[in-house]
Amino acid sequence: MTTTFLRLHTQPDVPLEAEAISPVAIAGLSELGIEHLPVLHGNIKAKIGDFFKVTGKGVPDILLEGDLGKIKMIGAGMSAGSITIEGNVGMHVGIGMSGGEILVKGNASDWVGPEMSGGRIVVKGNAGHMIGSAFRGQAIGITGGEIFIHGDAKNEIGNSMRRGLIAIGGDAGDFTAVNMRAGTVIVMGKMGVRAGAGMIRGTVVCFEDAPMLPSFEFSCKYQPLFLRLYLIRLQENGFENKITDQHLNGKYRRYSGDGIELNRGEILLFSR
Repeated sequence: MTTTFLRLHTQPDVPLEAEAISPVAIAGLSELGIEHLPVLHGNIKAKIGDFFKVTGKGVPDILLEGDLGKIKMIGAGMSAGSITIEGNVGMHVGIGMSGGEILVKGNASDWVGPEMSGGRIVVKGNAGHMIGSAFRGQAIGITGGEIFIHGDAKNEIGNSMRRGLIAIGGDAGDFTAVNMRAGTVIVMGKMGVRAGAGMIRGTVVCFEDAPMLPSFEFSCKYQPLFLRLYLIRLQENGFENKITDQHLNGKYRRYSGDGIELNRGEILLFSR
């Protein structure tokens, strides 16, 4: 068998911290060994087998079935392999991952990919707040990797991100790329207020008009060649219905900012 199946048989009463559901943690274990890996049910210690039926030995490709909206920290620290989630998933999916791929076929809660440095997370539905963001009190967010949200996402996407690519196929909330250090955020729908507030470097792209902070200054209208490469990559990864030839070959209005910082970041708004 080339896949390890975990099927949820008992819904947790409170959020379940399941860092052990990761290719790194299950590698080489038997079914019984995986079932005995620890999880935290609220403040009570439990085992994976208390909630999941495990089929297959510990190979690095994991398939999860069931409504996992209360299951947190799936894919923690993964550096290789894959996780496919056939439904919704809870907070902190992919925390600290440096490689491999996580596919969520439903919706994701808040904090997708915190402390991420590599790999890829794909969410086919919507996602919550703080996608690819720094934890409160930390100065640096994600330092690499890719996060692709095909639906909408909420506030503070890419807060303090240092490197990496975040793509939102739908709308974004407020404070997109707040305190951004570097990296790229692409929003294919509408974007809320105060995008780029406090950003030092990096690029934010939006296909729709967006309200600009007064600390951002219009600099030019041009066709960014680097963006074409990003968009072609996104077309090849499931966003082909969102990205048209106009987006690939059209011009964008460039705003530089944030003026209260180094003024070396940029927001690019598609110009029809």
